[in-house]
Amino acid sequence: MSVLTGKREEWRRILHEGTPKWVRPEGDLLRLGDGRTVADADATYLPPCDPTKIICIHLNYDSRRVEFKAPPLVTPTYFQKPLTALNSHRGFLNRPADCQYLNYEGEIAAIVGKPMRNVAREDVWDHLAGFAAANDVGAQDFRDTDAGSMLRVKGHDGFCPVGPGIVRGVDIREQTVRTYINGKVVQDGPVSEMTFPIDYIFADLSRHITFLPGDIVLTGTPANSRPMNIGDVVEVEVTNIGKVTNTVQEVPAPLHNVGHQPTDTDAVRRVALGQF
Repeated sequence: MSVLTGKREEWRRILHEGTPKWVRPEGDLLRLGDGRTVADADATYLPPCDPTKIICIHLNYDSRRVEFKAPPLVTPTYFQKPLTALNSHRGFLNRPADCQYLNYEGEIAAIVGKPMRNVAREDVWDHLAGFAAANDVGAQDFRDTDAGSMLRVKGHDGFCPVGPGIVRGVDIREQTVRTYINGKVVQDGPVSEMTFPIDYIFADLSRHITFLPGDIVLTGTPANSRPMNIGDVVEVEVTNIGKVTNTVQEVPAPLHNVGHQPTDTDAVRRVALGQF
């Protein structure tokens, strides 16, 4: 059955008694496979998949493209986040003490369920395990380096929260992405606004790249990505899918003064603050 149809089904993964466990949410409880339950409030969440790659798309929501004052897109472009960027529901987002522009980007994570290579658009949905809310966090202080790959912008440890679980049986094409800072909506964009739909993205990439179960594609963010402050609670919600919640904290700056340092230039502020 397609990931888009059928009864809604959700699986989450937590750390329980020292080992990862898959659980099913039941209201305020999480049910383990052996029948025991754990209070959701007491659970320590893990990411709901183990990817071999995390691929992201640039400017896929038209509101974001317009915000950037970019021309209409003819073909998509992509970048990758390191696997060590993976984070979970209720994990912390660490802003180094020498950075000031830690931006949220609410997105949908499309998670692969079966190996994909040279898959037609109409067959993509049958190869997906499901969807989750995600936050494509970026330290925009590093916008002046890495020639557009955004490795140091988007690649810090923990800069890819995904969760709280993986959901199937929901037509993702009819949903909306919203981001909240301390309970206030700061991003709001329907999936119908995507320039390149999810099936297009996978059909495009799988011509050349083999996707394996657990792999993640982040499918773009609406307009109004802005910096978060220390102590902020950021939530990314995908309607009928779920809401991933994280808290921003400060951590020490790197110990060694080597390589490109954070900057506060016009180019950095244009992207971080939306001053195009």
